[in-house]
Amino acid sequence: MERSSVIAEKSKAFALRIVGLYRFLSEEKHEFVLSRQALRSGTSIGANIREAARAQSRADFYTKLTIALKEADETAYWLELLHEGGYIRTREFESLYADCQELIRLLTAITRTLRKSL
Repeated sequence: MERSSVIAEKSKAFALRIVGLYRFLSEEKHEFVLSRQALRSGTSIGANIREAARAQSRADFYTKLTIALKEADETAYWLELLHEGGYIRTREFESLYADCQELIRLLTAITRTLRKSL
C-alpha cells in the first residue's frame, strides 16, 4: 500500500474517532467549546490530505499536507486541554493522542521529504 493511501486511511479513521469523542463530550459531559475545536481540527487533517490527492502541482500538494500537519498539531493541543481539564480519562486520551502523534510523524516525514525536492 502506498504511503499516501496509508495516511489517508489513518486520518479518516482518526477523524471518525474524533467525531465519536465530540458526541460523547457534548452529550455526556455537556462540553461544547473545546470539543468543537477538536472536532474541527481533527477532521480537517483528513480533509486536507484528501485535497492533497488532487493537488494541481507538487507545491500545492506540499501546501495541503503542511496544513494537515498544522491541524494535527492543533488537535494534539485540544486533546491535551480536554485531558488536563478532566473531560477525558487518561486511557482515552493516550489512545487518541498516540494516533494523533502518529499522523504528525507521518506528515512531518512526508513534508520534510517534499520540501527537499521543491
